[in-house]
Amino acid sequence: MGTKHTRITDDAPEDPADLLPERSVLSLEEYLEMQAAIGNRTRFEILYRLSHTDELTPTELDSVLDVDDSTLHYHLGKLRDVGLVEKRVQTDRDSEGLYAYYRATILGDVLLEHGVEELLRRERDFSEAYDSDAA
Repeated sequence: MGTKHTRITDDAPEDPADLLPERSVLSLEEYLEMQAAIGNRTRFEILYRLSHTDELTPTELDSVLDVDDSTLHYHLGKLRDVGLVEKRVQTDRDSEGLYAYYRATILGDVLLEHGVEELLRRERDFSEAYDSDAA
């Protein structure tokens, strides 16, 4: 049975918001909203696909995701609201009639790469560390 620690270690601030630099661009709440946004499977998959391509149209995203058009746009809107995805609109439609393109922002790429993707990559390490048969 583990012991319960009530005191934060000396190298960690008492208030997690103090981890941010004095002139932080975003607040702790905004960073947490980003994290919460990709806690949804559909939004995670949208961000994952956008992060691993240059940019995609809603039609291209729709072809690889199993969601209806309104659901896709709802989730794209949520990702845009928290700053993980950006939309580029052409003034003229291209040869296929498409003019809206989405891509992951730098924050989206970083959160994905150093967040969920890192945890997924390290799962093998975690399972080996906690495998009772390995001893």
